[in-house]
Amino acid sequence: MRQVLIYTDEDGNWVAECPSLPGCVSQGQTKEEAIINIKEAINLYISALEEDGLPVPEERFDALLV
Repeated sequence: MRQVLIYTDEDGNWVAECPSLPGCVSQGQTKEEAIINIKEAINLYISALEEDGLPVPEERFDALLV
């Protein structure tokens, strides 16, 4: 499981990013589409690291609403 940040950009598209996997970002026209897309991006990101024999970063973020 990974924490994901999700927000709208200036064009109204939904952006989803996974801070524990640098550069792992996706988007969608709806929030639901962005969530589906980031799940796929996370899986592909981790698969690529494993295929290359690289370590998979641990989930290390904690989110707070202040």
